[in-house]
Amino acid sequence: MAPSPTGAPGPADAFVVPPRPDGPSFGRQVSALVRRNLFHIRRQPENLADVTIQPVMFVLLFAFVFGGAIAVSGGNYREWLLPGIMAQTMAFSSFVVASGLCNDLNKGIIDRFRTLPIQRASILIARSASSLIHSSIGVVVMSLTGLIVGWRIHTGLIDAILGYLVLVGFGFVMIWIGIVVGSRLKTIEAVNGVMFTTTFPITFLANTFAPPESMPEWLRVFAEWNPLSSVVQAMRELWGNAPAVGPEAALPLQYPLLSSLLWIVGLTVIIAPIAIKAFDARTRD
Repeated sequence: MAPSPTGAPGPADAFVVPPRPDGPSFGRQVSALVRRNLFHIRRQPENLADVTIQPVMFVLLFAFVFGGAIAVSGGNYREWLLPGIMAQTMAFSSFVVASGLCNDLNKGIIDRFRTLPIQRASILIARSASSLIHSSIGVVVMSLTGLIVGWRIHTGLIDAILGYLVLVGFGFVMIWIGIVVGSRLKTIEAVNGVMFTTTFPITFLANTFAPPESMPEWLRVFAEWNPLSSVVQAMRELWGNAPAVGPEAALPLQYPLLSSLLWIVGLTVIIAPIAIKAFDARTRD
């Protein structure tokens, strides 16, 4: 039925859906969602405990309680320790992503986002960016704590920055793992259980807190081929906190920087499509 000659809407006009306005730019979408994710920290500052109190406790515990019982060749244990704790904290960034994403999915917040004129990719990118910011706070806290207990960077500015970039790159890989877990599991309890029972042991079965040379042979092989070990060794060498490993070490530890970059790129190429597919399947109509 056409509109009335007077221009007043006719009965059929009630079924006409107005055109959907163009949404904000992709950059504004991401920045708005990042602010939304970080706003929860301002309202609930206890959420920063995992990147403030916990890392400091690890630094003090291992440096002063276990440090005297763990010997490292050619270096000071406190300086040797800090890169390992930093990498462990960055690995735990997957916890933040998985639990936050699962919580948003269960509460229907993602469904609300889908009604807005925004791209679905902005949700994942914003979640990743906010997680990296969250974890970077912990790295800053640990760096300051390390300075107090005697840790120093003995190399130049370029190597120092490169070490931190390797750490952030590793955190980027862990974020994709968190997206997979947060998308596939239905409850926060399941997410925390799976992430703890997998991520926590892997961070210890590496060169994070003790040299692999002291481990049994079969465990040493696993530890030296653990991607986390390459990242930690790269940071130690870039910052001058430990000498290069000997020829008896596994190949990734002999070329830790190159190995770290290969691990980061390779794992991202493998895990990112799985994460996107899992998120798409969970949010598909």
